[in-house]
Amino acid sequence: MFYFAPMTTAKPPVLLSIAYLPPIEWFAYLQNCEVILEANETYPKQTYRNRCYIYAEKGSMALSIPVTKPNGNHTLTRDIRILNEKKWYLKHWRAIQAAYEASPYFLYYKDDLKGFYRGNYDVLYDFDRQLISRIAELIGIQSPLRFTETYQKEPVDLQDCRELIHPKKNYEGKTFPAYIQVFADRHGFIPNLSILDLLFNIGPESKSYLNTLPID
Repeated sequence: MFYFAPMTTAKPPVLLSIAYLPPIEWFAYLQNCEVILEANETYPKQTYRNRCYIYAEKGSMALSIPVTKPNGNHTLTRDIRILNEKKWYLKHWRAIQAAYEASPYFLYYKDDLKGFYRGNYDVLYDFDRQLISRIAELIGIQSPLRFTETYQKEPVDLQDCRELIHPKKNYEGKTFPAYIQVFADRHGFIPNLSILDLLFNIGPESKSYLNTLPID
C-alpha cells in the first residue's frame, strides 16, 4: 500500500472530488497541498469522478467508466458501483495504448498501470483512489491524503475545490506550459488532460512540471 508522508503547511487543506485518472491540475494540488477527498457527497453526473480525457489520434478523447447507483439518486460517491460486465476496462486500455504507445515513457510505465484494467474493482471510489495512489508513487509525490467522514455543504477550515476542476469548465486565464505530445503536430498542444498524458510524455520530469502550475 502506498504511504503518503505527512506535510507541514500553513494553508488550509484542500477539499477535492475523487477523479478517474485526474487532470494534471488535480495532481498539482496533490503535490503541493494537503488534500482531503470528498467521500460523502451525493454522486453527481458528468464529472471527472468516472471520466478522463486523453490525447488520441483525433484529438481529445473522453474515457468514461459505466457505473450504477445502488441507492438511486441518493447514492453517495463512495457507494457507486462499476458495471464491469460491459468490459469497459478492455476498451479503455486499448484506447490508452493506441494513444500513447509512441510516447517516450509508455513502455516504462505501462506494466505499473495495466493491472488496473482487468475488471478487478467493483467500487468506483476504491478504483479511483488506488489508481491515484499508484500514479502518485510513480511521479514521486508524497503528500497527505485523507477522506471526509461526513458531508459539509460549506466546509469549515478547508479550501473547497470540489467543483473547481470540472469537464465543463474552461481554463482561460490559467497557464499550462507546453510539453511534447504525440499528436501535437496534428492538433496542437492540448492542456490539462489526464495525468497519464503528462506521465507518458515527460516521465520523471512530471513532478517538476507540476511545480510550475499556479494553484488557487
